[in-house]
Amino acid sequence: MRKIVTFLLPLCLYGTVAAQELPDSTDIFYYHLNLESAVITGLTGETRVRETPAPVSLITPTELRSRTATNLIGAVAREPGLAEITTGGGISKPVIRGLGYNRVVVVHDGIRQEGQQWGDEHGIEIDGAGVYAVEIVKGPASLMYGSDALAGVIVFQPAPILPDGTVAGAISTGFQSNNGLLEYSLNCTGQQKGVVWDARFTDRYAHAWHNRADGTVPNSGFRERSASAMAGLHRNWGWSHLRLSWFHLTPGIIEGERDPQTGRLEEGATGYRPGLPFQQVRHAKAVLDNSIYLPAGKVRLTLGWQLNRREEYEESPDAYGLCFNQNTLNYDFKYLSDSRNGWKYTAGLGGMYQVSDNLGDEFLIPAYRLLDAGFFATLSWAAGPWNFSGGIRGDLRSLHSLPLEEDGVPRFTEFRRLFTGLTGSIGAVLSLGERWQLRANLSRGFRAPNLAELGSNGEHEGTFRYELGDKDLQPEYSLQGDLGLGYEGTFLSARLALFANRIRNYIFLARTADGETPIYSYRPGNAGLRGLEAELDWHPVHRLHLGGSFSYVFGQLEGGGPLPMIPAPRLQLEGKYEFTHGGKILDNSFIAVSLDWNFRQDRIYSTGGTETPTPAYALLSLSAGTDITVRGKRIVSLLLCLENITDTVYQNHLSRLKYADINPLTGRQGISGMGRNVCLKILVPFGKQ
Repeated sequence: MRKIVTFLLPLCLYGTVAAQELPDSTDIFYYHLNLESAVITGLTGETRVRETPAPVSLITPTELRSRTATNLIGAVAREPGLAEITTGGGISKPVIRGLGYNRVVVVHDGIRQEGQQWGDEHGIEIDGAGVYAVEIVKGPASLMYGSDALAGVIVFQPAPILPDGTVAGAISTGFQSNNGLLEYSLNCTGQQKGVVWDARFTDRYAHAWHNRADGTVPNSGFRERSASAMAGLHRNWGWSHLRLSWFHLTPGIIEGERDPQTGRLEEGATGYRPGLPFQQVRHAKAVLDNSIYLPAGKVRLTLGWQLNRREEYEESPDAYGLCFNQNTLNYDFKYLSDSRNGWKYTAGLGGMYQVSDNLGDEFLIPAYRLLDAGFFATLSWAAGPWNFSGGIRGDLRSLHSLPLEEDGVPRFTEFRRLFTGLTGSIGAVLSLGERWQLRANLSRGFRAPNLAELGSNGEHEGTFRYELGDKDLQPEYSLQGDLGLGYEGTFLSARLALFANRIRNYIFLARTADGETPIYSYRPGNAGLRGLEAELDWHPVHRLHLGGSFSYVFGQLEGGGPLPMIPAPRLQLEGKYEFTHGGKILDNSFIAVSLDWNFRQDRIYSTGGTETPTPAYALLSLSAGTDITVRGKRIVSLLLCLENITDTVYQNHLSRLKYADINPLTGRQGISGMGRNVCLKILVPFGKQ
């Protein structure tokens, strides 16, 4: 692994140096990396990327539309430094620089998404068709979001408000051959005399997927439906938006049991209707978002309510066994000043109140009550080529776990915990001429243990383990340093980001006993992570685009070997040729080939058989797309992709399906990923474009 890093680092640095020799040109392209003038909102209000010392990635609307995946996180996880924990086609959770679960905050509709993100077998309850663009902050973002933002933040942005007097919308559909995924989405939005609105309905369903090693994977299908609506008012004093949404996912739970004679996966549902066991995951949300303009700044007030309900059906499709019902009230109030003489500041408070109850007759974690509150202040200053920023935050979290008896025997005991945290960050950006930028940032993160880590006592369906918590676990504290170098030229852009992160009281899950269902316990330990992301985007000739990225994370427990659940080193390469721009019939036409090379991951936490090594694999894909226009107006957009062209048999290191039953005929454990897949996406816009 060290030889690979030693080889790639000079290559990336050479790309940035060689770019200085390219002549200037008036024919300037804007690439994936060349987004320094873009404005992001996931940090201290509205901030340009060029002024941000923290490492940030952006996924533009064009990029997002050109990606195919079975779920939203699968599309986002292609960014350098990101990965996904998967437990089936419809279930993925984000990982940033080797850290996932409650260490990543997801922001949608202006508030943090609260949907029991502590577990493997339930994903992010967000309609991907309604996401316009994505911001990713890599590294501790506790300064703005408090506990749980230890690894970073993913902000899913809605489409911008249309100009007054316009109405627009789109009808989109998609298909994937391997799992028969069918999807469609209907959207209409507009503004008339300051009254704004937006409405969307999306329906997606897939049957079981297949691959060469396992054949058809029973019960891997899912059904997903979602609806959302927004109404608002824009006036000289500011604006106010009310957003309502409903999300309903019905995924099958893959058990992975095999016939001891044939080695084949045991029979189960393979059609569009998942069989037993399966889940019903519902998420309702209402958000009132307000912005009031003042003479020297503005005030933002956001109030939200979320209901997350997850049911597991094992014995009967009409009676659930396990049922979590979680209500969350979110609040966020802040003042954002205008820039004056290069100075700008933000101050505010935010938090949530959460109630979670067990409504079924099976249990994994106790019912609880949670109160979260935090206050923060940030300050930034721009002077010549320098941009400085920093801030401080204080947090308080009160947690009350409720008792439960089962057949007269205590299952969960009552306890109360109070967690406090003081976090902050300081950083600077130095512009070295018009094309070079140097970034440095130091940040401290904080995360209180969640109820799964503190109080679990039950079998975690779909993850092949029985989990035990520890109510005496202490909060995690991290200290991370980031250093970045970027170059942006006419024909070439490049970035190199290095990071080192030390976490005190790092909480992880370790296998502690064998049995019909292995027992896993939550344990604490000090940990260190370090790594890099390198990106290169080059146009050697007109219309030809060559790009690539490399991500690497090294995780180590102090005195305890490698950290568990660290993604494998990853190299992504792409070549793209654009045929037309401004054509009369075909516009924005392209063809692209990409390679996703995941290296072998043998730095594993092997104690008790917690993890197993994962072989290297490479996935080759081909894609092509075009807009069809009539009289300069786009009539339809088409995208065709062929994924995993070679039908490679592989397992992602973070796939929880790796630990399903061993095939007695081949000796191979677990279930492999999806085989060859043909994807088609069609979008028909109407109204203003």
